[in-house]
Amino acid sequence: MTVTDTPKESLVTSKRKHRSKSRVFDREGILRGSTVLGFFVLWQIIGLANQQIEWMNPTFLPTPINVLEAALRLHEQGVLFTHIWSSTWRLLLGFILGVMIAVILAFLIAKFKPIQNVIEPLINMVGPIPPFALLPIFIIWMGVGELPKLSLIIYATAIPMIAYTVDGIRNVNPLLIRSALSLGATQWQVFKRVILPSSLPPIFVGMRVTLAIAFSAMVVAEMIGSHSGLGYLIIDSRNFFQMDNMFLAAALIGVLYSIFALILGQIERRLFKWKYGTQMNDAVSK
Repeated sequence: MTVTDTPKESLVTSKRKHRSKSRVFDREGILRGSTVLGFFVLWQIIGLANQQIEWMNPTFLPTPINVLEAALRLHEQGVLFTHIWSSTWRLLLGFILGVMIAVILAFLIAKFKPIQNVIEPLINMVGPIPPFALLPIFIIWMGVGELPKLSLIIYATAIPMIAYTVDGIRNVNPLLIRSALSLGATQWQVFKRVILPSSLPPIFVGMRVTLAIAFSAMVVAEMIGSHSGLGYLIIDSRNFFQMDNMFLAAALIGVLYSIFALILGQIERRLFKWKYGTQMNDAVSK
């Protein structure tokens, strides 16, 4: 509030800004919702048209209504939520462990030159190898249980995350680190209070990127040597030409990814209110 502003004027200005922000969010929400709804409407129209004209076998192109019917059928069989939960906990555990491993290794790489000289060449060597190419090796080494699936998700998450995290740690203002050390902070306190908070923005960028990779790794891992999960549902339905089940599993993977991405985005918004507040003010002013 400036000197010339009265408390009443300041309150009115604040309410106007709040209404402007709400209108921006409302417009974005309506646009996003309309896009998703329009996609399913178009899919339904194309599916119904294909049943009449038969560009391809209608069995190979189920409509959204057919997919919903498949979901109800699997729910009645008691297996739908089993597949969803199996994929959810594998992805969640593997992703969290992969991020934690990446942060620890990145800190060691950025802090200790000998460790950097040892680890960085290895990462540069194995980084270009697609994680999915390693799944048969993991299965041979570890069997067909949960360990190779989790290992693939962890690997697919950690390798690209290391680069983002190292970049974030190296870009921390050295003046902040020297100031903390001069005040008597230990190395652990400097990491927890200075380095980690300052490097969180690029870490979250890496998490958003690697989340999609982790989902791909989860689906591929469940397609081989698994008896539950959405990836298993796809491969099992393929064997019996149950296209509605395959489309259902693919749609559920998209829904799960959207939920995880939304949660990650909300956490990021709460941690970096200053960042999104500035972006919102720019949008309102435009």
